[in-house]
Amino acid sequence: MTIPTIVDSHCHLDFPDFEGELPDIIDRARAAGVTRMVTICTRLRNLPRVQAIAEAHDGVFFAAGIHPMSVAEEPPVTVEDLVALADHPKFVGIGETGLDYHYTSETAEAQQVSLRIHIEAARRTGLPLIIHSRAADDDMARILTEEHAEGGYNCVMHCFSSSAELAKAALDLGFYLSMSGIAAFPRSQDLRDIFASAPLDRILLETDSPYLAPPPHRGKRNEPAFTALTAKVGADTFGLSIEDFAAATTANFDRLFGRAA
Repeated sequence: MTIPTIVDSHCHLDFPDFEGELPDIIDRARAAGVTRMVTICTRLRNLPRVQAIAEAHDGVFFAAGIHPMSVAEEPPVTVEDLVALADHPKFVGIGETGLDYHYTSETAEAQQVSLRIHIEAARRTGLPLIIHSRAADDDMARILTEEHAEGGYNCVMHCFSSSAELAKAALDLGFYLSMSGIAAFPRSQDLRDIFASAPLDRILLETDSPYLAPPPHRGKRNEPAFTALTAKVGADTFGLSIEDFAAATTANFDRLFGRAA
């Protein structure tokens, strides 16, 4: 039986959870059909490590930005800082950036400033923006829409688990929704319904590993190989075979992340 080819569009291979195991982690991913991965740098001080991982492994690409929960602890990033990163051939996206009012609402204003800087970098480079959004739906929809009116850019709502209203706002702008292990949790039927009502050509897959492992690994360390488990749930959600869903989400990834195609 041929294993469908899928992409983990968002993982964190530089995190200490994977220390000393990366070759095995990547081998297991490939054995599960996950031939490409985008490893995300969330603090620019970690960029050399993240970049080195991408350079050392075929099929691994990287993106970078300032995570909204880290905005207060990191030196301010400029548009020029982010644009300069695009010189690297394996650099494929801007972020993750966004808004997180669940844990860090006290830095909301600084998060919004940072988000707009990342949006401008995405606009200038033509690379996709990678958005983290938690407990900030209204501000997120407003800023994405305001900025899009100022000049087009493309975007994925990473690890989407927000409201139907934010999903609609993002989809109306031509953006993508990424399905993580959260969508595979038994109690996530409302979230699966949001995905099912979205156009198939706007859906991506990811792990956000080492976090959010899908069943039967929930509560344990996640890894890129487990994208295949979320893909099975996604296929069921859309009423498709795993082969057709894998092909669709891979084509979507190639369209959005053109440098990794």
